[in-house]
Amino acid sequence: MNPIWLRALALVCLFGAVVLVAEVLVRALVKGRIEGHAINLRLRMIGRGRSHGETMNLLRRAESALPNGLPPVIERAGHAFERMLMQAQLTIPTPRLMLIILIAPLAIFFGSLVIMFATGVGVGFGRLVLIAAFAGALGMGLPLMFINFRATRTRKKMQDQFPVALDVFVRGLRAGHPIAAALDLLTVEMPDPVGSQFGLVVDEVTYGAELRDALQAMADRWDLEDMRMFVVSLSVQNETGGNLAEILESLSKVIRERQSMFLKVRALSSEGRMTGVMLTVLPVFTFVALFILSPGFFLDVANDPLFVPGFIVLLIMYLTGFFTIRKMVDLKV
Repeated sequence: MNPIWLRALALVCLFGAVVLVAEVLVRALVKGRIEGHAINLRLRMIGRGRSHGETMNLLRRAESALPNGLPPVIERAGHAFERMLMQAQLTIPTPRLMLIILIAPLAIFFGSLVIMFATGVGVGFGRLVLIAAFAGALGMGLPLMFINFRATRTRKKMQDQFPVALDVFVRGLRAGHPIAAALDLLTVEMPDPVGSQFGLVVDEVTYGAELRDALQAMADRWDLEDMRMFVVSLSVQNETGGNLAEILESLSKVIRERQSMFLKVRALSSEGRMTGVMLTVLPVFTFVALFILSPGFFLDVANDPLFVPGFIVLLIMYLTGFFTIRKMVDLKV
């Protein structure tokens, strides 16, 4: 056979093999994503062998891991951190994660000192302050920013999905299901975070808790007014009677109108919120990246007598700007 035809046939076969492999990989990827979105985190944890009680404890984080006798400021910060972990839907136990975040800066600090001593770089007070700031930013600052970003995104998804969950719940009631069965529909039909959170409510009711108390606990964990209105509607209907489906349908309309107004406010304040994000994350990220890529940029001036006072003033200005912008863009609707 002509070598040219053989080469053309080989190229055609190679092209067909590449297309076939690419199609198989794309199909597997799409199938995995669909299956991952078809079930929520609670069902995945149960499917991996965790018990209902263990899953409920990890997702609720109802039991505080903080020791008793802490100062009020530290205790409030610890409870806020635990709520942030719950809203971020992290499955790592709270004590282990707290230990990692506390130990990571120390490990980075002493590791940096060992590297400096090994390379013969002198260590002064200014450089110690600089290394401590770098260790705190890399080991604690950036992880906390990531957890807070994930918690904020999950909380926003919870707000967006809640009216849809009410519609599914209303359809279940009108189909003749009791309240417990209609709630159970949400645990298998809704994605995260609504599916997992209502699954926790169903688990609590299964273990003997009152439905109203379980729903109120969920509303307190997420601190959402929409959930509180839902709990109040159930409580009023339970005491006075009435058509629960019509009540919740009206509530769904109110929540959607409220969310529409909230989206308008977010659109008007988007510039300020983005400014706050950039002024919060960018300085820390730039400092950490520049220190890793070119440590001499900071170390060469760290022993200057004015470095430590200037660095302290810089931190005060950063914190002042952070809290001021955060208060300006924290709008209540």
